[in-house]
Amino acid sequence: MVSGQEGRPGGGSDGPFTVVVRQGPEAGIVVVEVTGELDHDTAEPLRSALREAVAGGARRIVVDCAELRFCDSTGLNVLLRARLAAQAGEARVELAALRPQVARMLAVTGAAPIFPRYASLGEALAPPPQEQP
Repeated sequence: MVSGQEGRPGGGSDGPFTVVVRQGPEAGIVVVEVTGELDHDTAEPLRSALREAVAGGARRIVVDCAELRFCDSTGLNVLLRARLAAQAGEARVELAALRPQVARMLAVTGAAPIFPRYASLGEALAPPPQEQP
């Protein structure tokens, strides 16, 4: 687990910003769980985790936003840069379980359509439906 700085503005009143990275259900999938408030003071752990996932050859990086309470322009920049780096390696960054305030920030900035988005982490990690013959 990688953590942000507790007690800083981005830590929020409900605890510190944290980033937990784990292997997905199959090879090539990395899940990055973020908790708290993502801003200028807390962005580095997420930046590092996403950079390592891309460098490690992940083909899908699923950012679980279920516990992400806030994301400012710095956080958006981290996600956008990770997306570009992933695309260069034929991978992608996907967002799961967006809270309304984070979804709104993506919509207002025009960034929503460029990220694959899922209602839940389970939906993001579900196997694709089988084609019918």
